Amino acid sequence: MKRYLPLLALVAAVIAVFASGAGRYLSLESLQRNEALLRGLVTDNLVLSLLVFVGVYAAATAVSIPGAIFLTLAGGFLFGTWIGGSATVVGATIGAVLVFLIVKTSLGASLREKAEKSGGNLKAVMDGVREGAFGYILTLRLIPLAPFWLVNVASALAHAPLRAYALATLIGIIPATFIYSSVGAGIGQVLARGEEPNLSIIFEPYVFGPLIALGLLSLGTTLFQRLRAKKETAS
Repeated sequence: MKRYLPLLALVAAVIAVFASGAGRYLSLESLQRNEALLRGLVTDNLVLSLLVFVGVYAAATAVSIPGAIFLTLAGGFLFGTWIGGSATVVGATIGAVLVFLIVKTSLGASLREKAEKSGGNLKAVMDGVREGAFGYILTLRLIPLAPFWLVNVASALAHAPLRAYALATLIGIIPATFIYSSVGAGIGQVLARGEEPNLSIIFEPYVFGPLIALGLLSLGTTLFQRLRAKKETAS
């Protein structure tokens, strides 16, 4: 029973978050209404504010609450591109590692067996992780072909090494995080002019294109390594 306690705590946290309606606060309107208060807290207690932000981001990642992009934007808005982006990377990595450890400890064999039998996206990601944990996870972090939470769960069930998983997650989320954080840093100036922020810029080719290129480069490297390993084995 003890091994299920972390999972039960996570499920309880997910229910509590969605029941409380916390998601409604994840909006630009809410950020604008509370801008003076938030900036005052950051100015008076920068270190404490950063620790709270990292904790909130880690918790949001762990419970898979919708609005992760908004939190990244908020980090840039409150702390600036580099500090906000760095805090986001740390918080997201901590949250991803928490989910990884909880699933690996609590679900393990039972969920792995069901995933193997049912097939689908979960098994597909698990198979990819088994063939090359670091490169595959890095690619999925750079190019979000699979939901963030699905990669967390699949990596745990496929027994990915914790170090490779954490490092691939940390490195893989850096490019997109700092792009979104940069956009968030500019939101304050846009709101101050009374204009409506154009968040669709995030999906413009000149913004999203480099992320896809990085992901394809990582994928190509991984496939090359697998092919070379197979040839060496065959010879």
